[in-house]
Amino acid sequence: MATMLDLVSFLVLLSSVCCREPQPAQENVSPIVNMQLDSRKKMLSWNYIRNVSEQECVIYTPLGSPTSQLPQVAEDDTHYCIFRNHVLHRGANLTVNVTCDGNVFQELLAFANPGMEGSGAMNFSCFIYNVRFMNCSWAPGSRAPADVCYQLFWWASLHEDEVECPHYIMNSEGMRVGCHFNQLGEPQNMDNYFFLVNGTSRTAAIPFLDFVPFQAYKIEKYDPPTNITITYNRSHHIIKWDNPEIRYDLSSYVLYYELDIQRAGGSSKTKHVFQRGQDPNVYLMPSSAASVESTFRARVRYVYNDLWSEWSPTVLFGLPEEREPRGARFDVVVWATAVPALLLMCLCKRRFYRSHKLFPPIPQVKKEITGALMPTLEVTWDDGHPPPGSQEPEDVLMVEETW
Repeated sequence: MATMLDLVSFLVLLSSVCCREPQPAQENVSPIVNMQLDSRKKMLSWNYIRNVSEQECVIYTPLGSPTSQLPQVAEDDTHYCIFRNHVLHRGANLTVNVTCDGNVFQELLAFANPGMEGSGAMNFSCFIYNVRFMNCSWAPGSRAPADVCYQLFWWASLHEDEVECPHYIMNSEGMRVGCHFNQLGEPQNMDNYFFLVNGTSRTAAIPFLDFVPFQAYKIEKYDPPTNITITYNRSHHIIKWDNPEIRYDLSSYVLYYELDIQRAGGSSKTKHVFQRGQDPNVYLMPSSAASVESTFRARVRYVYNDLWSEWSPTVLFGLPEEREPRGARFDVVVWATAVPALLLMCLCKRRFYRSHKLFPPIPQVKKEITGALMPTLEVTWDDGHPPPGSQEPEDVLMVEETW
């Protein structure tokens, strides 16, 4: 009986061994586990269950070339790669390639941006202005539902949490199409801004829109040039201006100026002049090139972007006497000579008048008064006697010449 029981036990054990599925060898199992993608940070992460000798991560995007890099290791022994210069809203394939125990393993993660095609935001742009403010704008997708609500998130570092737009800008239909940031904090020359626009709707899923990092110093729209002065040295008009205040500490040579000089009221116009920034900013214009009432204005941008500042206030310059014809110049010379002579005559007359008042001429006796004072030549005598007080008459001897 005991022999029979032993035989049955042996047969059961043999049956269980024969029917068990074969287990794969440990060296044929991929050491890569927990592979996942954080689409906001663009970070692919995973763990290993065995040691590996070689490793790399690769990203494939529809409009970009494949890019590979060496993984980094976090404090919790998680390996990761960050593809900050790629966009994911068009979808992507990401792989991790490793060598373990002499065998090569590859794990693939296919990422798709969920949502209805054509409903996400488009035409996104941002610019900094007045040193500390920033505006961003976008347009609704061509197939966006009427009730779509877009949200903008931004952050300055991959290690920071995202912040939602503080002040949304609405269009005439009440849809969010922009964002205003009224305080950017203290500037750093290596500032990189990350943006993500997603959306929600009751009728459809809305895909997100992401971007490569925005280098902050390249998206600043400057204020117009300041302190414009124009002086004249008889041969040139000397035009000077100051660089605008900017957010970042950059060389003045990265500024790019457009100078607009026009002849007011004339049919011919001076071509615009383009000049790199310098210290000081000077432009010399020959006097022969400027007409009466010429005008000057300027604007500026960063040399590697297209964000022009507004135009500066227009400045009027030009000397009228430089543009008069020869006949007019002759008239000017004549007047310049005659005016001092007239002034001299007026001055002499004024002095003569003053001396006339101080030393008046002796007045002459009128004839009527003179006749009244002189004695009458014919006097009548009474009884042959002269009137009293009269002088004795003198005898007058008349001498006649005889021949």
